[in-house]
Amino acid sequence: MDIFAGGRIVEVIALRLDQGDDVLDSIGAAARQKDLHTGVVLSGIGTLDRARMHHITHTGYPPRDAFVEYEGPIELLSIDGIIADYTPHLHTCISIKETTYMGHLEPGCRVLYLAEIAIARLEGLRLCRRPHPETTVKQLQLEAG
Repeated sequence: MDIFAGGRIVEVIALRLDQGDDVLDSIGAAARQKDLHTGVVLSGIGTLDRARMHHITHTGYPPRDAFVEYEGPIELLSIDGIIADYTPHLHTCISIKETTYMGHLEPGCRVLYLAEIAIARLEGLRLCRRPHPETTVKQLQLEAG
């Protein structure tokens, strides 16, 4: 385990996504546009007409993912995760009627009516992701500096 301390929230950025916007692409674009190197996605809610995510399929190495897609109407119940080196790593929870699905947010989640996202900018901590030398899984690290 590594602990990365010293970051502080200096700003909260709110995003309004409109019909047809791709959720993950929009969050990544906002991070680059607002020079948000390291941050935390605090909240994400809205509606989708298409959702795409992945989940792991086994417990061995190398990891293997299964990708799933859903068609709407879909309630976007939550998004959370970390932005490191301008790149979001996000998980989501969605609902279609009475069924809930969860997984790693992928490109292809398209806004139906609206989506609202809140991101906290962190300063004093610059995070990145680098592959672990043995497992190849990209892990959170302090950016070399």
